[in-house]
Amino acid sequence: MREAEIRRLLAANLLCVLTVILTALVPAFFWDGFTVLGTHLAWLCVCSVCVGTLNIILHLVLKPNLPPKRSSFAHKISRFLKCCMYFFISCILFHAIIVLYGAPLIESVTETFLFAVLLSTFTTLQCLCMLGPNLQAWMRVFNKNGAMSVWESSLQITTICSILGAWFGAFPIPLDWDRPWQV
Repeated sequence: MREAEIRRLLAANLLCVLTVILTALVPAFFWDGFTVLGTHLAWLCVCSVCVGTLNIILHLVLKPNLPPKRSSFAHKISRFLKCCMYFFISCILFHAIIVLYGAPLIESVTETFLFAVLLSTFTTLQCLCMLGPNLQAWMRVFNKNGAMSVWESSLQITTICSILGAWFGAFPIPLDWDRPWQV
């Protein structure tokens, strides 16, 4: 059973990696002048939508966690609305954190917010798909030894690595050579 779960998890992660690669390559065939660096705002939107859609589809197909006890239509709607609200709040929080770490507040608000959406897609959306809007489950999973399944361990690793990758990715920013003394 555990080996089958690991295979499903590996396939899901490989699909996510493939989706990110395809969002950098495929739009160039349909969109004149599309490049990841040249049209970075469009790429951030395309990547967020594609990865988010893939995560939701994978969650519905693979069903890595047990379904909730209540399955009434009203409960599903309220759970969906809570998940949307948590995702929006995480976008706002990531945006605030990014600004507090030094991103321009007014000049690049669109870029900063789209980066926050991308970061929320890689972190919060996966947590919402796996754990739902249950904050106690989130706290349990992100404790030191709280992950009880392979999927929850992967969730821990993916979330922490996404946040650390964004943070470490800011180290080369001073090498932009935009100041006279850097040239």
